[in-house]
Amino acid sequence: MTALKLMNYYSGPKRQRCCVAILLLSLTLSICWASSAAAEPLSWDDVLKRARGQTVDWFMWGGFPSTNAYVNGFVASRVSELYGVTLRQVPVTDIAEVISKLLVEKQAGKTTGGQADLLWINGENFRTAKRNGLLYGPFADRLPNQVLVDWSRPSVYNDFGEPVENLESPWGSAQVVMVYDSARTPTPPVSMGALLEWVRSHPGRFTYPAPPDFTGSVFVRQVFYHVSGGAAIWQEPMNEKRFTVASEETYRTLRELAPYLWRDGKTYPENPERLSQLFADKEVDFAISYHPAEPSKKILDGLYPPTVRTFVFEEGTIGNTHFVAIPFNAAHKEGAMVVADFLLSPEAQLKKADPDVWGDFPAIDVNRLDSQWQARLAELPRGVATLPDDVLQSHRLPEPPSDILIRLEKGWEDHVLKKR
Repeated sequence: MTALKLMNYYSGPKRQRCCVAILLLSLTLSICWASSAAAEPLSWDDVLKRARGQTVDWFMWGGFPSTNAYVNGFVASRVSELYGVTLRQVPVTDIAEVISKLLVEKQAGKTTGGQADLLWINGENFRTAKRNGLLYGPFADRLPNQVLVDWSRPSVYNDFGEPVENLESPWGSAQVVMVYDSARTPTPPVSMGALLEWVRSHPGRFTYPAPPDFTGSVFVRQVFYHVSGGAAIWQEPMNEKRFTVASEETYRTLRELAPYLWRDGKTYPENPERLSQLFADKEVDFAISYHPAEPSKKILDGLYPPTVRTFVFEEGTIGNTHFVAIPFNAAHKEGAMVVADFLLSPEAQLKKADPDVWGDFPAIDVNRLDSQWQARLAELPRGVATLPDDVLQSHRLPEPPSDILIRLEKGWEDHVLKKR
C-alpha cells in the first residue's frame, strides 16, 4: 500500500499518527542511504580526478625556514606537476588557534567550506581535535603510500598516547638533541642530572624556550622524566598521586634552577629559533633541537660554526612522529589526501632527509622500500653535527600521554614562571 493510500485509509488521530510514522520512516531511510553512501569512499583514481585543479591550504607552524622552503619549493612544485594540485602554506604561530577556530565552526554548524584543508598536527592538538570530531576520516589507510609506514610502531599508531585510528598520516619523525660548540664546551654534560649541575656551576649560560612552545615544553618533560625515575611508568594508566608528587618535584627543580639561567630566569626565549640565535651569538652555551639534523643544516647555512655538535642524554631523549590531518569541513579533502600521500612517497621522504634541504628523519620504514631507494637514502651525506641512527634509536624515549603534557605546561606557568 502506498503512503498516499495509507493516509487516505486512516482518518482523525490515526491519520496523524500514520503521517508521523511515514515521516520517521522516510527520515530513517534517508539517513541509512546517506550512511551507506558515506561508507563507500571514492576509489583512489576518483580522488585524483577530483583533486586536480584544487588549491590546498596547509596550515602549519612557520618557524622553521628549512621546512618552509621544503614545502613551498619542492612539495608545492611536485604536487602541481604530478597531480594538478596547488599547495599553499599558511604559516601559523600556534596550531592550537586553528583547532579553536574549528571547534567554533563545528558548534556553529559550518560543515563545509572551511579555510584549512590540511594541518601539521600532533600531541594535545590532535587529541583535542579528535575528541571533538574536528577531523575528517579515517583517511590515512586509503593512501597508497601508507604501505610504506610501519603502523605497529607505538609512536605511529599512538600520538602522545592517543590512538591515531587513521585520522592523521605521518610525514616525519623527530627526537630531541642537545646542541653545543665543541670549541667552547669540549666535555658537555651528557645526562640530565649532569646538565642541571652544569647550569648551577655556570650561571647565565643556559636557558630554554618558555612553554607552551614545543621545545620548551619537551625540556620540562625531560626534567619530569628525570625526577620521576624514567619514561616507562608514564606509559601506564595514570596514577594521580604519583603524578602529583612527580610534577611538584619538577616545578621545584625548575624554580630552583631559574636564578642560574640566562637573564636570571626572569625571561625566556619565545621559541627555538630565538634560542638558536642566543647560542650562535655566544650568549648561552647550549641550544635544544627537536630535529637531529637541524644543527648540521645551520652549519651549512653559516648560522653555526663548524665546531658545533650534538648529543643525547645517556638515559635518552624524547622522540615522536609528526603528522598531517584534514579538518572535518575542509573544502578540498581530495587535494589534501593527495598531498598527504605524496609526503609519504620515497621521493618526498628522500628529499626531506637531505641535510642540504631539511634533514628531517623518515616517517616511513626504510626497509619497505626497494633496494634502489634504500641505497639512495643510505648515500645521503650525514651532517657533521648529526648523530648516527643507531645512537638516536637506542636513546629514544616515548612521549607521555598528552594530558600529562597539558598539565605540565599549565603547571610550569603557574608554579615556575609566576613564582619568579
